[in-house]
Amino acid sequence: MSDRRLAILASLAGLSGLVVAMVAVRVVYSGNSENAALVWNLFLAWIPFVLALQVYEGYRRGAARVYLLLGGVLWLLFFPNAPYIVTDFKWLKDSTGAPVWYDVVLISAGAWAGLLLGFISLYLMQAVVRRALGALNAWLFVLFALVLSSFGIYLGRFQRSNSWDIFVRPRTFAADVWTRLGDPDEYARVVAVTVLFTAFLAATYLVFYSFARATVREPTEL
Repeated sequence: MSDRRLAILASLAGLSGLVVAMVAVRVVYSGNSENAALVWNLFLAWIPFVLALQVYEGYRRGAARVYLLLGGVLWLLFFPNAPYIVTDFKWLKDSTGAPVWYDVVLISAGAWAGLLLGFISLYLMQAVVRRALGALNAWLFVLFALVLSSFGIYLGRFQRSNSWDIFVRPRTFAADVWTRLGDPDEYARVVAVTVLFTAFLAATYLVFYSFARATVREPTEL
C-alpha cells in the first residue's frame, strides 16, 4: 500500500473517528441518543468506498469482467449512502439535550466525511471506466451515478428506503417507487429533490476532481 493511500485512509478514519467520538460525548452529555444514527449512516458511507477500492484494484490486476461488473453494480446501489448524510441537517430543528452549535459541527463533520468517501469512490470508479471506455463515457458514467444517487437520496429521506431493500423486498420496493412516481404531487418533489441534489453533487464533485487531478498526476498513484 502506497504512502498516499495510507494517508488518505488514515485521514478518512480520523475524521470518521471524530464523528463517532462526538456522538459518544453527546450521548453521555445529553442522556439521549439523538444523532446516534449518524454513526450507522457513516458506516454505510464507507461501503461504496471499500467497494470502489476493490473494483479499482481488481481492474488493475486484470480481474474478470463479471467480477468488476458485479462490484460496480453493488457500488452503484450503496453509493447514495455517502452523500445522504448531508440530509441529516434536517434534524437540527428538533435538536435537544445539547447546544445547537455542537450539533452543527457534528453533522457537518459527518456530512464532510460522507461526501469525501463518496467522491473518492466515484473518482476511482471514473478512473476504471475511463480506461475501459474512454474519457467521454467516464463523464457520462459520473453524471448517471450522480443522478441515480440523488434519486436514491430522495428514496432514503422521503420513502425511508435502504440500499438493501432491492434485495430483501424487491417487489414492495418497486411498488413503493412506482406509487410515488404515479402521484402528481409527489412526482414534483421527486424531480425537485433529484435535480437539486444532482446539481449540488455535480458542482462539489467538480471541485473535488479539480483538486484531485492537481495533486495526483494519474489515478494509479492513489
